[in-house]
Amino acid sequence: MLDKIADLQHEIWSHWMQYLFEVSLQNEDGTVTIPADKVKHWKHQMSTKYLDLSDDEQKSDLEQAQKVMDLVHDVSVVEQSNITTRLEQTE
Repeated sequence: MLDKIADLQHEIWSHWMQYLFEVSLQNEDGTVTIPADKVKHWKHQMSTKYLDLSDDEQKSDLEQAQKVMDLVHDVSVVEQSNITTRLEQTE
């Protein structure tokens, strides 16, 4: 299960990085510059506890958390099915 969660976290991170590069200025030397308004906004978010975030910001975090919960549920269902199958085979 840990590998599956790590894979999902990598997907979430990859999506975030794609967005970050899309909103940033691509410099000639291959570096990127993040717009000042984005830096200000994200620094504010970083220093804000979840419960103090706006409803929209909380919704975004909840959407990401739901992805993890869905994965854990799906893996648990498969594992339970495997246990049931093994028990039936031993009867």
